[in-house]
Amino acid sequence: MKDFWISCGHRLLDRNEHGGLVVTDEFLKAYFARPELMPPKDACAVERRLHRELLANPRLHASAEEVARIVDEDARENWRFVLAFRDLLLRHATLEAAYLSLIRSRSIGLPPLFVNHLVHVILRNALDGCDDPFVLRAAELFFRPQRIMPHERALLLADEEIVGGSSPTPVLSLMSMLDATTDAQVDVLSDENAAGYWQRSDQFDMGLDLTGGRRAVAALAQAMTRWISHLLGIDATIEPLGELRDARLTWYVGLDAEATRIGDRLWHGEILDERTASRVLALFRLTFVDPALAADTLEREPLYLILAMTSEQIVRMKPQNLLTGLPIKHLEAAS
Repeated sequence: MKDFWISCGHRLLDRNEHGGLVVTDEFLKAYFARPELMPPKDACAVERRLHRELLANPRLHASAEEVARIVDEDARENWRFVLAFRDLLLRHATLEAAYLSLIRSRSIGLPPLFVNHLVHVILRNALDGCDDPFVLRAAELFFRPQRIMPHERALLLADEEIVGGSSPTPVLSLMSMLDATTDAQVDVLSDENAAGYWQRSDQFDMGLDLTGGRRAVAALAQAMTRWISHLLGIDATIEPLGELRDARLTWYVGLDAEATRIGDRLWHGEILDERTASRVLALFRLTFVDPALAADTLEREPLYLILAMTSEQIVRMKPQNLLTGLPIKHLEAAS
């Protein structure tokens, strides 16, 4: 079986009998060994001791009072965030359960890079055994912002961090442990170069053609189906639709903040201007395999998923919306 996304650190984790990811000391140590937490030569004694002790015992309790004694302000903030993240993982049986608890709390309180890395490694687990590079490349939208690269009539996506921009979004991975580089040319994924994705999956340097009717839209639908099944234990079918006007929005989920705003306007009966409508990149219809799972008033009503870009042509997908926005009677946390 071909491996992919090694940088997420999935090899450092265990799995329980249900297939959920179980945190290990090795996974936690990878965080404490990151350059951001490596005390510089002029670091205070408290910071140096904390770093040394947590590398030896990554589950060691560190009090808020001890962290507050770290002299450097930036270092204090880094340690507060990484310890809050560490404690979140230790409070739950699996990383999946920790993620569900986090997004359902409605108060995440962690920088996006931590949440994106959690999505990255959980999605790697959900897609284990997947042999379709198009599905894997489409799934990168879950945890890495994308920039639209218009090309004639094609709708091409490239990784925002790779192609740059005025304010590239930082993404947390374990790349520094692998001596990997992300300085590479972006090639659009195609049947001709798809076999190369496996060697390049941690570079995030392959573009994606999201033009309507193309393979990538169906691939994104498949990735979303696997995500819902893995985390909620619910089977659903997701099919791409042609245009927004094909949908009667009885219930919808915005897959990003812009899509949610557009859906809200349509819900209230507004007519979208051409510029706003052009920001919709993809539309999907979701159907539960077991209709009884849907809220009583929606058992026979279609559910729609909307993906859009910002006015700056950036796509920042929010995969948590797929888990918290569906009208499901009973939600079961992944174990």
